[in-house]
Amino acid sequence: MPVTNEYDVVIVGAGPAGTACALALRHSGLRVALIDKARFPRDKICGDAIPSPTLKHLARLDPTYSTQLRALLAAHQAPTTHSRLLAPSGEELRINWHNPAFNSPRLHFDAALLTLVRQHTATTVLEDYAIRSVRTDAEGVTLVPTRTSQPPLRAALVIGCDGAHSVVARALSPHVPLDRAYHCAAVRAYYKGVADAPENTSDFYFLRAYRAGYCWVFPVGGGVYNVGFGVLSEEITARRLNLKQELSELLATHPHLAPRFAGAVALSSITGFGLPLGGSARPVHGPRLLLCGDAAALIDPLQGHGIDKAVQSGILAAAQVGRCFNAQRFDAEYLADYARQVSQHISRELAQRYRLMRFLAGKAWVVNLVVRAARWPWLRRQLIRAIG
Repeated sequence: MPVTNEYDVVIVGAGPAGTACALALRHSGLRVALIDKARFPRDKICGDAIPSPTLKHLARLDPTYSTQLRALLAAHQAPTTHSRLLAPSGEELRINWHNPAFNSPRLHFDAALLTLVRQHTATTVLEDYAIRSVRTDAEGVTLVPTRTSQPPLRAALVIGCDGAHSVVARALSPHVPLDRAYHCAAVRAYYKGVADAPENTSDFYFLRAYRAGYCWVFPVGGGVYNVGFGVLSEEITARRLNLKQELSELLATHPHLAPRFAGAVALSSITGFGLPLGGSARPVHGPRLLLCGDAAALIDPLQGHGIDKAVQSGILAAAQVGRCFNAQRFDAEYLADYARQVSQHISRELAQRYRLMRFLAGKAWVVNLVVRAARWPWLRRQLIRAIG
């Protein structure tokens, strides 16, 4: 086996959480490695919505980050100033967003974030490096790669930013079963030629036939649209739903969707992904280990996005890294401060939004009523505040 490479911190996963953590550690003076099992640019199955807090969190680290990110994505984004919400009744609500947000394929968005890491930090970036196991002991953590030709990595701290199927999360909690009440599954495909599809507007279709979930049509630039459908996993299991088939039928038969997709051309196959929802109180720390983003189940249960929370948690993890090395403490008790920070700034809000999602689940009449009532300006402002 090759000689082990040693670092102070290894960040596993070079998505939004991992890259944000690396950017936040720019001035730490620590030896940081950022590793990923893929080679970039790589696709990440997602709705491709980049919520406005994402840019705010990056700008707080350095104003140039958000500016440069926009420049890198100039040819691969669609600024979203509006959303259209279609209630089960067919009534439509149009919302004008004042904070800057955009949609961008993760193929390009994640690669742009990694470019910022390369440009602004001394982080060692290791692509095409998959982890087989995570071994923690009193002196540090060893990451054993799946390929025997690659060297193991050794670090004082490991930050798990490796997504919904996190290897680091399994090392932290190896026997936690999937809780389908706190998990959503979704499918996605790209289309061109979608009718009635302004490039500044993201569409959400709430459907009477499904308790918790929605169909979306999101512009991602260049006349391309990310089209998908997601449902709570417990409903998928109970009803034995085939989401790929459900999405195809929706686009062919739904009275509002079918006319829009009559002349549309699919640019990709329909592919699926899982979403561990926030509010589940999943552990986010252990001895010498921290979890961020999807690995920590920090996805918004109401809207299904998690990029802004991933970036925020990556930055919170970097702050904890600084505290750990200053105190030379890496035990679970000391790392619990990170869990408290995540709870205060992220998890409490997600738990509230989970309760709201459960309240709305299966109550099409409530969604219809909300959309109808939002015609009044005061109620519209309350709705915008509630859905973010």
